[in-house]
Amino acid sequence: MSKYWSDFVSQLEPYVPGEQPKISNVAKLNANENPYGPSPQALEAMQSLANDDLRLYPPMNADDLKQTIAHHYSLVKEQIFVSNGSDEVLAHAFNGLLKQSKPLLFPDISYSFYPVFCQLYGIEYEQIPLTDDFSIDIEDYKRTNGGIIFPNPNAPTGRVLGLEAIEQLLRANPDTVVVVDEAYVDFGGQSAVALINQHSNLLVVHTMSKSRSLAGMRIGYGMGSVELIEGLERIKNSFNPFPLGQLQIAAAIASFNDTEYFQQTCERIINSRDQVTERLQALGFEVLPSAANFVFARHKDTHAEALALALREQGLIVRHFKRPRIDQFLRITIGNEQQNARLLSTLHEILAA
Repeated sequence: MSKYWSDFVSQLEPYVPGEQPKISNVAKLNANENPYGPSPQALEAMQSLANDDLRLYPPMNADDLKQTIAHHYSLVKEQIFVSNGSDEVLAHAFNGLLKQSKPLLFPDISYSFYPVFCQLYGIEYEQIPLTDDFSIDIEDYKRTNGGIIFPNPNAPTGRVLGLEAIEQLLRANPDTVVVVDEAYVDFGGQSAVALINQHSNLLVVHTMSKSRSLAGMRIGYGMGSVELIEGLERIKNSFNPFPLGQLQIAAAIASFNDTEYFQQTCERIINSRDQVTERLQALGFEVLPSAANFVFARHKDTHAEALALALREQGLIVRHFKRPRIDQFLRITIGNEQQNARLLSTLHEILAA
């Protein structure tokens, strides 16, 4: 604790991201990164802009990118907000839309950045327990609130909520903002973007870090009614008018234009996820149904932390959460075919020992 800090800083418990080990020959299956690289078109677009023009400020509103995203989702440019990673979109949403006099609601097992944002912005919140099978029951959210937020598919469980359930939730809460955080939706969920024009209180948040393999570029965007987007723009322009650089904008536009590559890599991950799930079950794991690029699994006989440590000794990094209800689970990112085979063979050896 420093005498120079503002009073609230010492009370913060910062978000802890997945480990970024600096070890050679590691299969890094802990941060839900895409095992396949960005679109070749995105790489080419960035390389073409690596010149002296980087001395200039980027377009403040990133209108070309907004128009590209709007066209992709059959929206208009004024319904699109872009920012430096989806976490920054969420930060602005917490501060500008979800900071209300009534408590914000989100699942008890969910993205662990949500309570951090609440601490940061002084937001009262209630964590709603998932059901016994780790799914979201929308009936639990039909109560007084100052907003609702949840990932879909949920993280770290991977379970997905259907559009009908989300629409019921929106109809039950017409006077508060509902944020659907769709970081993993391209791996098996239905996007709630289809509901935006019918529900002015819906904000859908996406990242280009997962399905579009641009985690290193930090590109996120939100989609919603013009009213909601205007609120986010007011926050952004009071904080950082230039959240995206020229290379980020170019990479994002090119990625959206390369539909074939996007579909192929998503399909490879989905197929691998199904194969990994089947093999894990054969090894004695319970695997929750996943619509994400990871699986959430626990072994019937072996403690999760012991498994995580044994895998680490063999150069395989997975995520273990030391939290109530899920401390027996491992979250395992779906890697490429070689990484998945290495994971499964190593688990077989560990469990057979």
